[in-house]
Amino acid sequence: MCHQSVGLISRAIEAKGIPTLSLTSAWSITASANPPRAAYTDFPLGHTAGRPNQPAEQSALIRDALTQFEAIETPGTIIPLGYGWDRVWKDEARELIDHRKERRDTPQYQNEADRLAAMANHGQTVACTVCEPGLIPRS
Repeated sequence: MCHQSVGLISRAIEAKGIPTLSLTSAWSITASANPPRAAYTDFPLGHTAGRPNQPAEQSALIRDALTQFEAIETPGTIIPLGYGWDRVWKDEARELIDHRKERRDTPQYQNEADRLAAMANHGQTVACTVCEPGLIPRS
């Protein structure tokens, strides 16, 4: 579910009198979604509730997040919880090499396997002629 939807859903639930709290590791996205209240962790996306195989840290993080129900009084507030991984993960993420094709304004297959899978699943008449301009659909 996209972050914008979570903000909308949270506000609708709050309108029914049920408090909500979003746990996030994407500050700017959460700010734009504007949920009623949010707790922020400086973890990579997909690891918002903590590092794998660290149940004590995960439990403490969730306890700390839940205390924000009492602390946050202004709607739209995001509270940093003070949890995060070493800077190494951010530095390593910046060093990853992107092996994808150059981005264009028109659709494209990332590789030959994607093109073949589309043709196998949907037939040549549905395969993307925009992606492969030379592809002539068969009827």
